[in-house]
Parts: sequence; C-alpha cells; structure tokens
Amino acid sequence: MSAFPLRDVDFDAAYQGKPLIKGSEVSFDLAPWDIGAPQPAVVELERDGRFRSEVLDIGCGLGENAAFLASRGHRVTGVDGSATALEEAARRAAKHGAEVTFVRSDATALTELGDQRYDTVLDSALYHCLDDEQRQRYAAALHRVTAPGARLHLLCFADIDEGLRFPMSVSKENLRTNLGTHWEIEEIRRTSYTTSLTEETFGRVGAEELANVGFSVDPARVRRDEQGRILGPVWHLHATRR
Repeated sequence: MSAFPLRDVDFDAAYQGKPLIKGSEVSFDLAPWDIGAPQPAVVELERDGRFRSEVLDIGCGLGENAAFLASRGHRVTGVDGSATALEEAARRAAKHGAEVTFVRSDATALTELGDQRYDTVLDSALYHCLDDEQRQRYAAALHRVTAPGARLHLLCFADIDEGLRFPMSVSKENLRTNLGTHWEIEEIRRTSYTTSLTEETFGRVGAEELANVGFSVDPARVRRDEQGRILGPVWHLHATRR
C-alpha cells in the first residue's frame, strides 16, 4: 500500500531534484531509480534473448534501459509522461551513441503512438505508479499498440519485506486482475531492482521522513550490490498478448 495518494506523486519534480511527493520536504540527490545505467534485470533479459524486433520501453524515464537495448541492435521507442525525463533521456542516448525514438504520452492512452505496433514491451517500474483504474486502461492501451503474440516484460515493486519496503508495492493477484484480460500471463517471479539508495541516503534524509513517503529499511536485512546500492524486491511478469 502507498503511504500517500498516488495523485500526489510528482515525477517531473523528482527529475528536477525537488520532492517526489507534493507537500513533502523529502528529496533525493538522485531519483531512487536513477542508477546511471540499465537495470541489471533488463540486461539479463536481453542477454537471454527476451527482446525482439520493435521494442516499446513504457515509462522509460531517463532512458538508460532504452539506450542499452538500442545499443544491442533493437529498434526502441521510449515513452514517458515527464518532459524533464525525456529531455535528459535524449541527451543520455546521444552520449551513448544510441538511436532511440522518445515520445511524450500518457501510458494509459498512448494515442501519440498512432498505428505503430510493437513486438516487445518493457515496463521497468511504471505499473506500480498507477492506480487500479489506470492499470486496466494501461493494459488495454498496451494491447492496442502491440502486434499479435507480443511479449510483455514488467518489473514492479513487490509486496515483499526483505529489508527494504517500497512505496506503491503490489501483489501478484493485482497483476493478474488488471492485466489478465488482455495479456496471457506466463510467469510472475521474484527478482531484484537496483536503486540509487545507500545507507548514507537513509541517514541523510531520515527514517521517519522516508517512512512518510512509503520507504522503510532494516539495515540488518537489506541487500546491497557490490557498490553498496540497496536492492529491493520486484515482480518480473512475463506475458503474451492475447
């Protein structure tokens, strides 16, 4: 469950170094999802051959995943609702020498994509940012812009406590309920999401302030990567378009 109404989340502000939650004083030097590189889980999926042909990176944010996939030879379109994020995503893609098409669009409608049809969809940490009514419209919008048999790889915050609890985390049942009408769910498995958060982040911001925006951390149980970045639990959903 979220500790705040989802309508109070301001992602454009977060990309500008301002508080993520309207009315909160909590801000981060880096957005918690900005690791300056593709998510390791996405890199693993690509190496396993799980992306094909035209790829839609929905909720692409700062574009690191999109640029990585483009560098691996995929034709990639990155979509986000934040103009600030897309401006920086284009800059980063150019720096990487990656050719990515970036489009600003509402993920629950995707009208700006027109008649384009995609063979693979990547959702790296967008789904949990939507409420349930939006999630159902989102599932339908993805169905409309994908080709028959298209694959969906979705990473979302899991309702699991393994030291770090994310805000807006969701259950497997929620995924099945909101996506199952348009997508044949092949698998939902637990994996890890690398954050930019470190113990220093929690020490600087303060545990009580972070709890007010939905984060909680138990230093004794939290998992970290070799760079000291905190790893959080996510579901990886793999589905096929009906």
